[in-house]
Amino acid sequence: MNALGRPGWRRAAAAALLALGASAAQADSAKAARFYEDALKRFERHDVDGAVIQLKNALQQDARMLSAHVLLGQALLRRSEAAAAEVEFNAALSLGINRAEVAVALAQSLVAQGKASEVFKRPTLVPEGLPDPVRKQVLLVRAAAASDLGDPARAQQQIELARAIPPDNADTWLAEVPLRLRARQFEQAAAAAAQAVRLAPDNGEALYQQATVPHVQGRLDEALAGYDRALAADPRHVEALLARAGLLLDQRRDADAQAQVQALTKLAPADPRVLYLGAVLAERRNDTAGARAALKAITDQLDPVPIEFVRYRPQALMLNGLAHYGLGEMEKAKSYLEHAQRQTPNSPLSKLLAQVYMAESNPERATQVLDAYLRAFPGDGQALVMMASLQMAQGRHARATELMQEALKAREAPEFRTALGLSLMQGGQAGTAIGELEKSFQRDPRQAYAGMALVSLYLRGGQTAKAAGIAQRMVKQQPGSPTAWIQLGIARKAANDLPGAREAYQKAAELDPGLAEAQLALGRLDIAQRQFDAAQSRLAALLKTDGKNADALYEMALLSEARGQTADVQRWLSAAAEVSTARNTRADQALVAWLLKREQPGPALDAAKRLFIKAPDDPQALIAYASAQLANRDAGGARTSLTNAARRSGFGAEPLVQIAAMQLDARDLAGAAYSLDKALQTAPRHVGALALSSTVALQQGDLALAEKQARQVVQLKPQSAIGHTLLADIAQARRQPAQAVDALRKAHELQPSSGSLLALMRALGGQDTGGRATRDLAERWLKTHPDDVAVWKALGDAQARAGDFPSARRSYEAAVKRRANDVEALNNLANVMIRQGEAAAAAAIADKALAADPGNVAVIDTAGWAHHLAGNGSRALQLLRDARLRAPESPEIRYHLAAALAKAGRKAEAREELEVALSGSGFDGQQDALALSQSLR
Repeated sequence: MNALGRPGWRRAAAAALLALGASAAQADSAKAARFYEDALKRFERHDVDGAVIQLKNALQQDARMLSAHVLLGQALLRRSEAAAAEVEFNAALSLGINRAEVAVALAQSLVAQGKASEVFKRPTLVPEGLPDPVRKQVLLVRAAAASDLGDPARAQQQIELARAIPPDNADTWLAEVPLRLRARQFEQAAAAAAQAVRLAPDNGEALYQQATVPHVQGRLDEALAGYDRALAADPRHVEALLARAGLLLDQRRDADAQAQVQALTKLAPADPRVLYLGAVLAERRNDTAGARAALKAITDQLDPVPIEFVRYRPQALMLNGLAHYGLGEMEKAKSYLEHAQRQTPNSPLSKLLAQVYMAESNPERATQVLDAYLRAFPGDGQALVMMASLQMAQGRHARATELMQEALKAREAPEFRTALGLSLMQGGQAGTAIGELEKSFQRDPRQAYAGMALVSLYLRGGQTAKAAGIAQRMVKQQPGSPTAWIQLGIARKAANDLPGAREAYQKAAELDPGLAEAQLALGRLDIAQRQFDAAQSRLAALLKTDGKNADALYEMALLSEARGQTADVQRWLSAAAEVSTARNTRADQALVAWLLKREQPGPALDAAKRLFIKAPDDPQALIAYASAQLANRDAGGARTSLTNAARRSGFGAEPLVQIAAMQLDARDLAGAAYSLDKALQTAPRHVGALALSSTVALQQGDLALAEKQARQVVQLKPQSAIGHTLLADIAQARRQPAQAVDALRKAHELQPSSGSLLALMRALGGQDTGGRATRDLAERWLKTHPDDVAVWKALGDAQARAGDFPSARRSYEAAVKRRANDVEALNNLANVMIRQGEAAAAAAIADKALAADPGNVAVIDTAGWAHHLAGNGSRALQLLRDARLRAPESPEIRYHLAAALAKAGRKAEAREELEVALSGSGFDGQQDALALSQSLR
C-alpha cells in the first residue's frame, strides 16, 4: 500500500492544516497588536482620526480584540459619534470586559444620544459594586441624565451620593452648576462653580462652568473673558469654544466666530450646535446651499431623538425648530417650538379606546384610560370586567378579585362570577376558584370560560374523571359547539384515552371544517402516535390555508424534532415566533430554549428580548428572558426579570422552584427565599423546594433552618444523596469537617457518581495533609472509571498543590487525551508546563485552550504569560491587555501585563499597573512583581 493509502496520512494532513490555521490566526493577532499599539500612540497625541483608522484595521485582523473595541469607543466618543461608540462598548461587554472599564464612557454615550432613561435601566450601569472612582463618575453621569429627564431632585440626589465618595474633588461641584442654572438658582450656581475652581484652579471645565453663570445672566463681557480663561487652560474645550463662538456671532464678529467654528469642526464635526453656527455664518455669506446642507444635517440628527429627551432641553428644541424653520418645514418647526399636551374628557368611548390599547398589547395605557373612566362611572360592570382582565394580564390578581367582587355587589351575573373565578385561579387560589367557577357553570352551563377553566383546574390536580365530566356536560349542553368537543378531547387525552380523544377532535372538525384548533389537536395526536406523515400532511394543509398560523408553525417544529430533523427546528420556531402574539408565546419560549441548548447565547438573548417586548408581564416570558440574560452573564438583569416572574407567578411549586434556582444563579438570595416560601405555602412537602430552600437558608446564614429542611429531605427521600449532601454543606459551614466527610461518604455510597466523589475529595482536602488520601480516593475511582475526565482533572489539581508537577502533568494529559478541547485541563496543563520551564510548549497548549474558549480570562492570562516567557512580546502584550480589561481586580494579571509592558519599553504604563497590583493583598508572583517595580524606579 502506498503512503496515500495509509489511514494515518489523513490525520497528519489535518494536523498540518490546523497548524497552518493556528499560525495564520497568530499572524493576524500580531498584525492587530501592531495596529493597536500605533493607535494608542496616536490617541495619546490627540490624533483621534488616525487612532480610529488604526483601531479599525486592528479589528479587521482580530474582531475579538477587547482593548481595540474599548479604545475605539473612547475615540469615537471624543469625535461625538456617540451611537458608534456605544456599539463598541457593547461589543466589549459581550466579549467579557469588566463593566467598570467601560461604565462611565458607555453612560456618556447614552446621554449624548438622548437615551437618558437607559442610564438608569441598564444593569451594566448600576453604581453598586463598581470601584469608588468609577462609581463616582457613573453617579455624575446619572445626575446629568436625570436632569435631561426633567427630574432635578433625582439629579441632585445623584450628585450628593457622588460627593459622599472621597476624595472631594471638582467633578461633583461642576455637575451641580448646570442643575442650579436650569432652576435659575444663580447664587447657588456661582457658589458651586467657585468651589470647583478652588479645587481645580487650572481645570478648563471648571473655568468654563464658572463663565456660564454670567452668560446666562446676560453679563456677556464677563462671560467672554471667562471663556477665554477656560480656553487658555484647555484650547480643545468644545463647550467653551461653542459658547465663545455664539457670543462672537451675537456681537457680529463673524471673522472671529469663523475661526472658532473651524476649530470646532475639527474637534466635533457632527455636533448639531457646530452645524448650526456654520449655517448661520453661511447664511450671512449668502451661501444658501451651504446653510441648507448644515440645517438638513441638524434635523437628520435631532428628528429621531425621542421627545422625552428634548422636552427638558430648550436649546435642543429651539435648535431643531429653527433648523426646520430655516428649511421651510413649518409644521415640524411648530411641533418643536410649541410642544404641548392635550387632555381628553372621559366618556363611554373610553371603553372602546381601552379595547384598542388591549389589542395592541398596551395594558398600561388601557389601565390609565379605564381608571379615569371608572372614577367618573364607578358602577359600569363592563368596564369593571375589562379592568379585571387587565389586572389579571399584569399579574395583579388580588386587585382583579376585588374588582369582580365589587361588580357582583352591584349585580349578580354568571359572567361576573366567571371573571371572579378566573382571577382567583390566576392568583393561585385554586380551591376557592373552583367553587366560584362551579357556581357560575351550575347557573349557566353556557359559560364556556368557566367550563374550560374547570377542566384545566381539574386536570392540573390530576382529577381526569372530573375534568371529563365537566367536558361531557359542556358537550351535552352545546352539542353543536366545537369548543366543547375540543375540551372533551383534551380531557380524554390527559386520561390517556387517545382513541376517545381522536373521536372528540374529529367531531369538532366535522362541526367546523375550517377550525384550525381541531386540526392542530389531531396533528398533535398524530405526532404522539408517531404517525409523522399524517401529521406532516395535516399541518401542511393548515399552512397552505394560513401561512402565518403560529400554532401550526410551532407544531411543525415539534414534528421536525421528533423526526430528528434538527436543522429545520429553529427555522420553524423562528417563523412561529415572528407571527405569534402576546397571548401565545410558547414558540418564542421554545426558540429561546432551543438556542440556549445549541449554545447560541447571543441569538437566544435577541429572541428573549423580542419575547419580553411582546409579553412583558408573562411569568414564563420573564423566565425565558432571565435564562438568556444569565447565559450572557447579565446577572443584574436576570435578577430583575426573575423578581417580576416570581411576583406574577401563581403558587404552583414547580415554576417557583425553577425561578428560585435561577435566582440563586443570579446571586439573589432574598428573591430565591421569597419564591421558595411562596412554593412551600401550597406544597410544604415538595422535596425540590425544601432542598433549594435549605441551600438558600445556608447561604443566608440561618443554619438551624437549613438543617431542619435538609433532614426533612432525608426523611422524604431516604435513598437519595441530596439530603446528605445538604447536611455536609451545613457541617462545613459550622466548621465540622469530620461530620461533613461522613455525610459526603454516605451520599457517595447511596448514589456513587463523579460529582459525589469530587465533593468528598474537596472535603477531604482540608483534612488531608499532603493530599495523599485525596489522591488515593481519585486513583481508586479511576481504576474502574478510567474515562472520568473530571476526576483526572481533580487528581491533577491535588498533585499540583502537592508540588508533584510531573504527576500533575500526566493527569492533565490523561484528561486532554479523553477530551481534547477541555479548556480547564488545557489551561492547567499549560500552567504546569510553565512551572517546568517549557514556556514555548505551554504557549501552544494555552493557544489551544484559547481557541476553545476565547473569552476565558484565566486562559487569556495563561496564554499571555506563556508567550511573554517564550519571548513572543507582541502576542503577549495583546493577550495580557485583554485579560487586564476583563479582570482589572486581579493583581496577578496586572503584574503579568506590567512585565510585558516593561519588556516592550512602556515603563510608565508598567509602573502604573504594578502600583495597583502591589496595593492589594498577596498573590502568586508578588515577590517578582516587587523586584520588577524596584527595577523600574
